[in-house]
Amino acid sequence: MHSDEILSSILEDPAFKPFINRVQVLPEREGVYAPFPADVSDSLREVCISRGMERLYSHQEESFRESRAGRNVVVVTPTASGKTLCYNLPVMQTLLEDGEARALYIFPTKALSQDQQSELNSMILGAEGDVRQSRIPLKVSIYDGDTPQSLRNEARDKGRIIITNPDMLHAGILANHTRWIRFFSNLKYIVIDEMHTYRGIFGSHMANVLRRLLRVAAFYGASPRFILCSATIGNPAELAGRLIGSPVHLVDTNGAPSGKKTIVLYNPPLVDAVQGIRRSVMNESQRWALAFLKRGIKTILFAHSRVRTEVIASYINDSLSNVYTANHGITVVPYRGGLLPLERRKIEKGLREGSIQGVVSTNALELGIDIGGLDAAVVAGFPGSFSSFWQQAGRSGRRQTASVAVFIASSSPLDQFIMSNPEYFFSRPQETAHIDPDNPYVLADHLKCAAFELPFTDTERALFPPDETSDILSWLEEDGIVRHVQGRWHWSDRSFPSESISLRSATADNVVIVDTTKGRNDIIGEMDRPSAKELLFPNAIYIHLGKQFVVTSLDIPNRKACVEETESNYFTDAVVKTDIKVLSEDESVTGGKGITVVTADLLVRNQVSKFKKLRFHTHENIGFGEIALDAEEHETRGMVLLLDKIDSESEGLAVFPSSWEDLDEAGRGEVLAGLSHVLRSVAPFFLLCDSRDIGVWPRVRDPHYGCAAVYVYDRVPGGTGLSEALSQEVRKVFDAAGRRVAECGCDAGCPSCIGVHASGAVIKDSARELLTFIAETSE
Repeated sequence: MHSDEILSSILEDPAFKPFINRVQVLPEREGVYAPFPADVSDSLREVCISRGMERLYSHQEESFRESRAGRNVVVVTPTASGKTLCYNLPVMQTLLEDGEARALYIFPTKALSQDQQSELNSMILGAEGDVRQSRIPLKVSIYDGDTPQSLRNEARDKGRIIITNPDMLHAGILANHTRWIRFFSNLKYIVIDEMHTYRGIFGSHMANVLRRLLRVAAFYGASPRFILCSATIGNPAELAGRLIGSPVHLVDTNGAPSGKKTIVLYNPPLVDAVQGIRRSVMNESQRWALAFLKRGIKTILFAHSRVRTEVIASYINDSLSNVYTANHGITVVPYRGGLLPLERRKIEKGLREGSIQGVVSTNALELGIDIGGLDAAVVAGFPGSFSSFWQQAGRSGRRQTASVAVFIASSSPLDQFIMSNPEYFFSRPQETAHIDPDNPYVLADHLKCAAFELPFTDTERALFPPDETSDILSWLEEDGIVRHVQGRWHWSDRSFPSESISLRSATADNVVIVDTTKGRNDIIGEMDRPSAKELLFPNAIYIHLGKQFVVTSLDIPNRKACVEETESNYFTDAVVKTDIKVLSEDESVTGGKGITVVTADLLVRNQVSKFKKLRFHTHENIGFGEIALDAEEHETRGMVLLLDKIDSESEGLAVFPSSWEDLDEAGRGEVLAGLSHVLRSVAPFFLLCDSRDIGVWPRVRDPHYGCAAVYVYDRVPGGTGLSEALSQEVRKVFDAAGRRVAECGCDAGCPSCIGVHASGAVIKDSARELLTFIAETSE
């Protein structure tokens, strides 16, 4: 824990003070407590007391009471508020009362599953270290892709609490439910942690997986209750209800105490006032982390790419090695995707036990993995959403101690807007999450899986929407995938449907990274295929836990990258170009004044064409290199909005607002960028998706259509129906977008409307008029 004097000395440091934009203190908060409910067993109460929990927080008691009363519960409280006990306590009490009862815990990542198993085992095993001698004799088992085959049978037969992830539940457990008869027959609770991650298309998939789970459980006579936990979002009860298909009781009154938290907004000094270029976020975040670490403050630094994570960690360690001897060193490590599971667990353990004092992480540590008591968080650049920032800031002070979080702005317009408008930053409402379980593309995929698991009956109405289900099953029968016999729909295809359906809409192909230095053949990491093309191209500098390697070859067909140790004074950064090509048009509708809406098949190509060599510390570009790799491409569905298109039935061009007509191409480009920004934030309300599910691509002069165009496309290969849905809601979506801009209180554009633009008020007014024009002239 750091003292006020230590923090004040850092904030008053002349190297930092002139560039601190705002210091906001969130006061400490007293806890609101409740006694253990009478129906908590003595053994469970004593275990909690031995772990320092002599009483419950009010939200823990409410969650226990409501879930034990048979209600579905969603708990929404801040980071480090004891949400884990909100589900562990009622689950463990029920399992102690009923020797056959089972529970299923679902976490979005394997790392969270490992963390929860450690937490449960520490409660169950206690000082005895043996479940057979424990007073809470509950077997906890992880069942995921890393579980050895030899342990899977034991987990199915003896596991009282099974911990898994959505992907394994979808493809491994439900498809083989006949091996889980004892488990499903006695399933009492389903726990879903980090509920806020299940949004958009991923959340829509998850809702259908839960429909299938409840359907299988009902087949075996079980009717489990749900306990869901989430970070703070704008619509938790709505999201939880959509996910599980039933009403939920919302627990959102936080009873946990919290220490004082200081939020610092820091704007690095200008190095080029004319161009608005500021000192590097990487270097500035390193300086802040060092200031904390040298004063004994355990620190987490969030960078937002794998390369930045490794580079900043190496900067910090280089600086520390010049000051401290080996006997008095401070250990700082990078944590990111691509590390081997044992490497990640070693880092997590080191943070919990205190042998590691600092960590530089991507958003991989944003979720609730227990990494011990960190007192400072440094966020290097805006993380993409305000909820992500508060999640990352909440990683410091997780033990109710005083803590500090520093947001270091980049030169980007959004970061600079926050620096100019700190009140907006601190008062902005929480983002909402949307899903559409009845999306026909997603629903069709899961009806295939459900039919494979159990035949559908004509009268089945409880879980899946009846009309849509009947239509899709009839369509599947026409394709020979199911057959209808005596009122039941049976699976008749030879395929294993869940294997070909990805919940996360991402490639499952991983490239292994092999160290071949001096004849070695050691696997040191792995990476998904698209990322490998950007980070593991031949001659790339790959940094792994601070050690430099040069990539000697990348074999995409065989999913293998070979690297050798090297020493370099630079790191590499790939240049990626994105392009969209129209493959075919399905429908083209022209409004009364020439606005045309096209639905089409699109080809989206991401081409890694060259790479930059950036010198360490100065980030000076010291050269380029060529990359000869095939483009990463996928076909998808899109809606194209065409402006200035000639209507063959009219006498000329559409008459657009004068504010648009008077702009040059650069100005129109800014207007279209602003229109795209607000469209990306408004459309999800109508499409019931997440903003990350759609791509918006403006072109001032589109090479295919020869006019200004805005492409809105599904990011998921093949499409998920979002573009078609948007083409039917153009008037409503653009009307809402126009009202969003008109009602926004800013003068010249902000993140809540059109984004931040150099031309300010002119662009905002033009974008508002153009949005209104499109809404009024669309069919």
